[in-house]
Amino acid sequence: MTAGVTIRTVHDVASLAAVADHFSDVWRTPRTAPPYPAEVLHSLVHAGGAVHAAYDGQRLAGASVAVLGPERGTYSLVAAADRGLGHAVKLAQRDWALGAGARTMRWTFDPLVGRNARFNLAKLGATGTEYLVDFYGPMADGVNDGDESDRLTVTWDLAAAPGSAHEVPARGPVVRTAPDGDPLARRDGRHLWCRVPEDVVKLRAADPALALRWRYAVRDVFVEAFTEGFRATGMSRDGWYTLARTEQAA
Repeated sequence: MTAGVTIRTVHDVASLAAVADHFSDVWRTPRTAPPYPAEVLHSLVHAGGAVHAAYDGQRLAGASVAVLGPERGTYSLVAAADRGLGHAVKLAQRDWALGAGARTMRWTFDPLVGRNARFNLAKLGATGTEYLVDFYGPMADGVNDGDESDRLTVTWDLAAAPGSAHEVPARGPVVRTAPDGDPLARRDGRHLWCRVPEDVVKLRAADPALALRWRYAVRDVFVEAFTEGFRATGMSRDGWYTLARTEQAA
């Protein structure tokens, strides 16, 4: 835990309103139109979910929302925190879920955001189990506007040690070329690798058309791979996903 930082579940209206404002700031929406309004957060807590808030001293520095799902699972609706705090917030969610009897946690994220992929797959040890094409439809926030909302579902085994992802360096022949002209996908036996842009958020702001070409290119690789029984198991520091073929699909 970072010195001076505390993480706790919040239930009161004022704290939930502050969390709603935090999410507005992260997703660059007006605070009058937050992606998760305070009244929605309050309803989720009342229904048995949990809102965790991370405080750096008195300052709200991160938050997450989770609800219990079927078959001893948990769904993490959203999580956003200052750099260095994301891991602590996610572990707090994990502790809450385990205490509620859950065995797994699922959530979605934009597969083009490599740093989030590395956090989810490499640091936490979750597995990408489902590719969702344009999951939310058009999004009008300041981060996703102008793009299509493809998402990768990850499933986290809460009993496994964090950081247990299996990652193999990219190798094998190039099977697809990226919009920048360099390799997009490589394949070798039971493994497939797919590269994403260095910073898709900056690329989306600078060149939306090129960012959309990356979206379609990565989508094609993932949809085909998941149909064949591959799952996302790792992400390298230089932006390459590792996808491994499951035993059932062998």
